Amino acid sequence: MAKRPVKIVTIGGGSSYTPELMEGFIKRYEELPIREIWLVDIEEGREKLEIVGQMAQRMWDASPYDVKVHLTLDRREALPGADFVTTQFRVGLLYARIKDERIPLSFGILGQETNGAGGILKAFRTIPVILDVVEDMRELCPDAWLINFTNPSGMVTEAVVRYGHWDKVVGLCNVPINAILKEPKLIDKEPDELIFKFAGLNHFHWHRVFDLDGHEVTQDIIDKMCDPNVDDGTPANIFQVRFFPEQLKRAGLVPCGYHRYYWRQEEMLAHAIDEYKDPEVGTRAQQVKRTEDELFELYKDPNLDHKPEQLAKRGGAHYSDAACETISAIYNNKNDHIVLSTKNNGAVPDLPPDCVVEVSAHVGSAGALPIAFGPLPPAERGWLQVMKNMELCVCEAAVTGDYGLALEAFFLNPQIPSGATAKRVLDELLVAHAKYLPQFASVIAELKAEGVTITDPVARELTEEGL
Repeated sequence: MAKRPVKIVTIGGGSSYTPELMEGFIKRYEELPIREIWLVDIEEGREKLEIVGQMAQRMWDASPYDVKVHLTLDRREALPGADFVTTQFRVGLLYARIKDERIPLSFGILGQETNGAGGILKAFRTIPVILDVVEDMRELCPDAWLINFTNPSGMVTEAVVRYGHWDKVVGLCNVPINAILKEPKLIDKEPDELIFKFAGLNHFHWHRVFDLDGHEVTQDIIDKMCDPNVDDGTPANIFQVRFFPEQLKRAGLVPCGYHRYYWRQEEMLAHAIDEYKDPEVGTRAQQVKRTEDELFELYKDPNLDHKPEQLAKRGGAHYSDAACETISAIYNNKNDHIVLSTKNNGAVPDLPPDCVVEVSAHVGSAGALPIAFGPLPPAERGWLQVMKNMELCVCEAAVTGDYGLALEAFFLNPQIPSGATAKRVLDELLVAHAKYLPQFASVIAELKAEGVTITDPVARELTEEGL
């Protein structure tokens, strides 16, 4: 018997990523027939929503399928009867990310927008919003799956499970897919000739690799990664400094590209400061802002009905493969191997079973069934436990507005040297994002009364403009 068509709702539908999402749905329509697609955004994103919404409709009109793309600024209008809700929003838009990166860098600290100081502030802004989305889903589409791509994806998914008490959720990231597609080439293999096993946290995972005969080839890949003449598969949006070969070979695990921010922090910080000081380059957020502006100019073209190549520069390559394949796997009970953030349930014994981890899982109608990875070596276990406990502090502080806990999260984070400077960075970031941090309102009022101002001129100007 044919399954009924599905209704998809995308929160943050005005994102520049949306055309890739549409491409993924079009490619899979025969196995994932779509009844309705709703793109949802907020008033500040109205113009982008209209531009990208028209672009999305052109993509469907150019396909063999009759699908209507609905646009709205009211998510409660979109959610009733949804089967899948995807989230890809950024509270404060890219202006917030610029402040997340520039304020820490003005004090010589990495702003890194997912795992560093920037990621902590992004979580503070994002978690209350995602919990509001969950409450609307509980009322309007209680059987829907939440497919989260909003960063910091692991912490956002943790908050949905721990504080939203919503189990039908998975968090996604394109980094594992990039590894699965790129690494086989290092040893003259195709992706379907290898088996990958991932374990860790979002943007902080490791993996092992096996051939189809069950022989482990992890060290073979590591040997190639250590060759300075070989592309080691680092994502394009991460500065290409090499890992130390001795460290990789000892661990026997392939690290996520984002580990550079921890294992080569000195070099990554120096590079970030160089870009920060160069007005022609700017931080990664400023670079992304320029790319996004170019993309939306392209999206305005009434003749454009396909994803432009420039979207790959945005940093979200293979987003649709992560999101759409997960939705299809659940809808069709495919039990596919997908890497995602989900409740641990013992897959990584070095962390509590009730916390969210990023792991290999079989994904079908019952959701994600994590694949046991086993314990990590001591060094990796130590890093992992520090980072997970930092995440848990961030999630609780985002919900409660507890300033002391926010400070503890800063001091736990390996990218942030603890002390008076770290506190000053936290204070400035809170003041800069006051508009989006109602849970910290009383703290921010005290900081302003104490005379806390924003040091970085670009971040200060954006804040004064209400951005």
